[in-house]
Amino acid sequence: MKPLIELKNIHKSYPLDGFDLEILKGIDLTINAGEFVAIMGPSGSGKSTLMNILGCLDIPTSGQYLLDGHNVENLDADDLATLRNRKIGFVFQGFNLLSRTSAMENVELPMVYAGIDDTTRAEKAKAALVSVGLGERLHHLPNQLSGGQQQRVAIARAIVNDAPIIFADEPTGNLDTKMSVEIMNLFTKLNKEFHRTIILVTHEEDIALYANRIIKIVDGEIHSDKPNSKRGKHD
Repeated sequence: MKPLIELKNIHKSYPLDGFDLEILKGIDLTINAGEFVAIMGPSGSGKSTLMNILGCLDIPTSGQYLLDGHNVENLDADDLATLRNRKIGFVFQGFNLLSRTSAMENVELPMVYAGIDDTTRAEKAKAALVSVGLGERLHHLPNQLSGGQQQRVAIARAIVNDAPIIFADEPTGNLDTKMSVEIMNLFTKLNKEFHRTIILVTHEEDIALYANRIIKIVDGEIHSDKPNSKRGKHD
């Protein structure tokens, strides 16, 4: 079986004051379908840059990235956007919801880009919101929802296109402890029951413990990559 994600000697540099600032320094990484992976590292370690490359939001300076068998470096901007829409759902710390549109309309957005008809969009958006416990909040605006509910809308939006991979960048960073536990339990359910591959970026040890594999990035390199023997404490 081919890996879902395969990085080979990935480097990423940015020009800065006449020289290249190297952020990623030869990353080799394989992630299989159905894994729940946490990527950890201190501020400036390169973990967010790595997430952006994995999510096809940025491209490496050198190296090879294979996403579900597609060589990402061979794709143009339109092909990359199509690949993201079909393969990837994103959940961010700041929720990234459109403030003047309802929960339903926010969740429908990826399907608009995918060219899905109105009726199907509405049916799938409602089903996704029901699945994350927001069946009674379909027509609420973001400012009428709590932080935890807004993040549930973001998760519904990430799963509505049946994308096999969910990237979550500090998804509990704006939530209190109770809401954080609820959101992480939802990610666990998506992983275990719906077989979504979850790739989580976090600096919080207790949040990383929900994953079954923890990768630590230090100074642009993989410092450790180990199975999480403590995951059971959250199951």
